[in-house]
Amino acid sequence: MDVASLQQCAGRTAAAPPHPLDPLSSPEVAAAAAACRAHAAAAAPRLPPLRFNTITLQEPPKADLLRFTNGRGPRPPRRAFCILQTPPIFGVIEATIDLSHFHAAGAAAAAVVSWVAIDGNDMGGQPLATPDDCLEAERIARASPRVQAVLAERGVSMDQVACDPWAIHAGKWKGRMMQVFTYLKLGPDDNEYARPLDVVPVVDLNTGQVVDIEAYPEAPKNIPTAGGNYHRDLVEQPFREAPKPLYVVQPEGPSFKVDGWRVEWQQWDLRLGFNGREGLVLYDVGYTDPQEGGRRRPVVFRASIVEMAVPYADPSSPYNRKCAFDAGDYGLGFAANSLKLGCDCLGVVQYFDAVVNNAQGEPVVIPSAVCLHEEDAGLLWKHVDYRTGYSEDRRARRLVISFIMTAVNYEYCFYWYLHQDGTISHEIKLTGILSTSLLMPGEGDKSRYGTMVAEGVNAAAHQHIFSARLDMAVDDEDGGRGLVVSELNAVRHPSHPLTNPAGNAFTESETDLITVHAARRQSSAADARVWRVKNPARPHPFTRKPVAYHLYTPGGPVLLAAEDSVVARRGKFTTATLHVTPYKDGQL
Repeated sequence: MDVASLQQCAGRTAAAPPHPLDPLSSPEVAAAAAACRAHAAAAAPRLPPLRFNTITLQEPPKADLLRFTNGRGPRPPRRAFCILQTPPIFGVIEATIDLSHFHAAGAAAAAVVSWVAIDGNDMGGQPLATPDDCLEAERIARASPRVQAVLAERGVSMDQVACDPWAIHAGKWKGRMMQVFTYLKLGPDDNEYARPLDVVPVVDLNTGQVVDIEAYPEAPKNIPTAGGNYHRDLVEQPFREAPKPLYVVQPEGPSFKVDGWRVEWQQWDLRLGFNGREGLVLYDVGYTDPQEGGRRRPVVFRASIVEMAVPYADPSSPYNRKCAFDAGDYGLGFAANSLKLGCDCLGVVQYFDAVVNNAQGEPVVIPSAVCLHEEDAGLLWKHVDYRTGYSEDRRARRLVISFIMTAVNYEYCFYWYLHQDGTISHEIKLTGILSTSLLMPGEGDKSRYGTMVAEGVNAAAHQHIFSARLDMAVDDEDGGRGLVVSELNAVRHPSHPLTNPAGNAFTESETDLITVHAARRQSSAADARVWRVKNPARPHPFTRKPVAYHLYTPGGPVLLAAEDSVVARRGKFTTATLHVTPYKDGQL
């Protein structure tokens, strides 16, 4: 997109500058990329061509945003944050682009305000692997004569191979590395995970070379041949009989209202956002309370899923490196589906397009990436007067905000729910296909560290651990500055002839979590443990205790890998159910 086109796009929207939290538009992404290229050409003309990893909104500092939203300060500058690469140089450039005047003055007004080059040897990690990076890793592996020769030893030609690129979090290699798991794919719609191969090339994205190939010491004698297809034209068993049609109709339309990225529903209001790493973000969630004279009560300043870890249990090389941090490795938003291709929302649906970027710095629109709808949620409340037989009941409705992403073999479906009783909940549904491996030599006919899903095909045991970042603002106009988090546990009282003669007494204990170290907590169903996010400045009118939200977490273990494992070192969030830390700008 050239500068003239950008100015035309900007001119069409100049009348309404975006809200400071609105995601970058396509023209803004293109303008940020153009500003980076112009700056590089002027300041470092010998620099290799820029490869754009990420172009995203740089959210304003929290204090500035609060002053603006509360009517006490000016509109914060609108800026884009860019992560750039210059292969074959090992490192990144972090650039900040001011877009504050873009909507009024056009693309020429986009200006670089920060440009920091970071040597790859000084970084504790690497930028995420974008969809373009994953395709590049596959291209490098496919083009390698060495890889082709190893596959030929197994009687497999490259046109029969599917390649799954995975990030590498530890190993003997230095650089921007990816490992490529290979599978036999007998046709364009064949399910490759039914036929895993033992060949795993390791590629360097910066140099464009295969630096290593890992394979079993001897070529496997028997590559699995059984099909396991899901494509409707290839399934070997007929589909089950379909149920009768079920229709959800809303003849009067939905109960929600949408203005740009702002949503209102049943006393709730919030802003939606979207970026390449986290995908869907909720901002400034509030509830207008009729019992408080219609006062809007802040609930959440910002909420998103910021990371997830999927560590696999097989200790054999190369599978002991098999672990995905899907948000940091690939980007939940970069991998988001267009829900036009399939969505489980019924009734009246509002879709939101998302904009990310490709390696050339061009905007990439994901049509209908976010789905907004409301749905019946069963019984909300019911009571029957058993003396008279009189009954009252209320149906529940909930607002659903969702998106779905594909991480190679798996689909993750993320759902935020707002309920009429003031509850907020989050659900993640996992679907897709298991990532498989070929049995190692000497393992016999089964693996100790997985489940056999077909003859010779192992699905290694693994976990899915998610990190939800919740910046709460419970009834606090200052964005949650005055909140305190405490832990509640049920306490069983021993029998006592005076204080508990029947032995039935129990109470709860409450402990404020004051330090970061003390606030690394584990769930405990035996203690009915919950965490309370409370506002001491706002006492409840009846209990006189601080108003609060309770945080309930699902059961399940934290990380099962060893404490000194790579996963535990890189993903500290996996080692505890709850971490409470002070807010700090820039920690996203």
